[in-house]
Parts: sequence; structure tokens; C-alpha cells
Amino acid sequence: MSKILIVAEHLDGKLNSSTARCVTCARELKAESIDVLVLAAEAAGVAADAAKIEGVSKVLTVSRAENAHALAAVLAPQIAAAAKNGYSHVLAPSTTFGKDVLPRVAALLGVAQVSDVSAVEGSHAFKRPIYAGNAIVTVQAPADQILAATVRTASYAAAANGNASAPVEAISLDVALPGHTRFVELSQGKSDRPDLQSAARVVSGGRALGSSDNFAIIYALADKLGAAVGASRAAVDAGYVPSDLQVGQTGKIIAPELYMAIGISGAIQHLTGIKDAGTIVAINKDAEAPIFEVADFGLVGDLFTLIPELTNALG
Repeated sequence: MSKILIVAEHLDGKLNSSTARCVTCARELKAESIDVLVLAAEAAGVAADAAKIEGVSKVLTVSRAENAHALAAVLAPQIAAAAKNGYSHVLAPSTTFGKDVLPRVAALLGVAQVSDVSAVEGSHAFKRPIYAGNAIVTVQAPADQILAATVRTASYAAAANGNASAPVEAISLDVALPGHTRFVELSQGKSDRPDLQSAARVVSGGRALGSSDNFAIIYALADKLGAAVGASRAAVDAGYVPSDLQVGQTGKIIAPELYMAIGISGAIQHLTGIKDAGTIVAINKDAEAPIFEVADFGLVGDLFTLIPELTNALG
């Protein structure tokens, strides 16, 4: 039977929902146990949240001052050491965090990483997207090695919190940590809006907005809907919004219940980032825009007229 170790993603003492999505993926492997590894300066709070996730067998914690910040060079040796304690699989979310740390873990374990797992076919067989999501390939990993994989979190719903808490165990890892990497600072935008990666509703704008000032109508609509704000790569490249709002192959892969694409033509790179969305609404003046081919609802017209009207209609 397989034993799975999931690397918890967290920030400022809060567990990211991507961890619960990894648990959902892990449960499809029908493992003997699903353990979550929390690496932090003080792991107790995050561990308590992880222990509530339904399907988690045990939460392992490593509390060290060096783990105060998620530096891949520091976390990877510890994860690799923990994985060697009888685990058959090591999973991390295919987020910025997971893409940073897990390749190092795979290298330290001497195995090839499986990236962007979107479906489980067997204990070591998975489906994953290739060619910007235009094709899905089935990959088979060696069964005689520890399997390191990132999970495409947009393909899995977050596991719910259970009625009981899994046991929490503090572990000690005898591993030397590198000193060549140090934390300098973390710069991130502050917003009262939902996080783009986990929001249930997202309103995105494209190059058709024309300027950063015009993006105000996107923000206004998003606020009425209680939604996160996203953007196409073209809008980001034009400087209308910061890069952390980019949705698509080279941005964030999301799966909201509602996705509104406003002034976005629908390049394949953008569609890759939203293919798992529940309902897609497109508003564009070009009736031939590719976005309408994937939209559940489409409205052809001038966004500068339609969006203010829609925002006002929402009260």
C-alpha cells in the first residue's frame, strides 16, 4: 500500500486551500495513509488547520526558525528527508510555491517529477495537460521509486473539514540546511478582495480596457459580486494591472464557480487557465472572438457601456 506525504502551503499562519485540494487528489490513490507535512517557524496553528481536513491521517510538523519563510532551498532538504521515512508519494500543489520547491525535492530524491497532475489513473499513472492544455497525456512513473508530483489544484475541489482532528506529531529531521540562500523581503499587494487562486467568482479584463484607469470598471463590478480580479496577459504586458493578476498558462490556473471574461479575445494560453471554471461569461464587441467558443453565456457589445449598466443593475 502507498503512503502519501503532502507538503502544506501556508502564509502568515494561514493554511492555503491548495493543501486541501491535494488531499482530494491523494484520496483517489486509495493510500494506506495521507500525511501532511507543515514546515514553519511555529507550526502549531497551521498544523491544527491541516488536521481538520477530511482524509488526513496525521500531520507532521517541523518548527525551526529557518522555516519562517518559504525558501525552496531551505525547505527541500527537509521534505526529502521526511519523504524517505517510508513514503511512496510526495505531493505539493502546482502553485508558485509547489513549482518552486518540489523540483528541488525530486532532484534530492534522484527521481523525475510528474507535473500538473489533473487526474489519477493508477498508483503511478496520471493524466496531465501538455501543449498549453491542447492535449492531455497519460504518464506512467516508476513504481520502485518515490513519486514526486505537483497537483493541478484547479482540477480538484478542496477536501472538506471533518468532524475529528488527525493527530499532530512533531518530528526532528537530521539534515543540514544550506546557508547560501537568505530571505530579504516579501512584497505583495494588499487587497480586501478574495484571493484570485481560490476565489469562487472572478472578473477579468483584457487589453480592450485600454488603460489602467479604465480597469476601474472591472474593480467596481468585482466588488459588487464579491469577486477577485484577474487579467489577460495582454493587459498585464500593457501595464494596466500587476502581473499577480494574470490568468492563463503563464499566470494563474484557476477554477472559480463563475468566471467573467471582459474584453478578452480568448487566446489558447488564457483558456488554459480557466478551462475548469464552472460557468464562463464572455463580454466582447467582436462576435467572432474565440472566447465565445468556450463561454456558457456571451454578450456582444461595447464593454464601456455594458459593464457600468450591469454594475448598476446589481445595486
